[in-house]
Amino acid sequence: MGRIILFDGVCNLCTSSVQFILKRDPSGHFKFASLQGETGQYLLKKFGLSPDINSIVFIENEKIHFESTAALKISRELSGAWKLLNVLFIIPRPIRDLLYKTIAKNRYKWFGKNETCMLPRPEWKSRFLD
Repeated sequence: MGRIILFDGVCNLCTSSVQFILKRDPSGHFKFASLQGETGQYLLKKFGLSPDINSIVFIENEKIHFESTAALKISRELSGAWKLLNVLFIIPRPIRDLLYKTIAKNRYKWFGKNETCMLPRPEWKSRFLD
């Protein structure tokens, strides 16, 4: 299955994050699917997750990661100094996730929401599973 990132396709912060990852993943390690899409919903069901999950989901070789752990595991694969974020794993997960949950809870209010999922650039289209 490789590395798949499930993201909120109508959240401006989330779609900006996907574009950020795409630009820093020239080797194409990651594939993407919106949580609202057919593939995203299929994968949530396959792994027994709520269709209303309020987190980025990182599937890495059939293993599921959420919240801050997902973000940090993704960052270690990006080009540049983003790998250095892995030092944040020394912070206990409940503390990291508290910050993550605060941002996730307020993401629409702070960053806005689209009515539809983003359309990827043509050069990135093959990296999207929906």
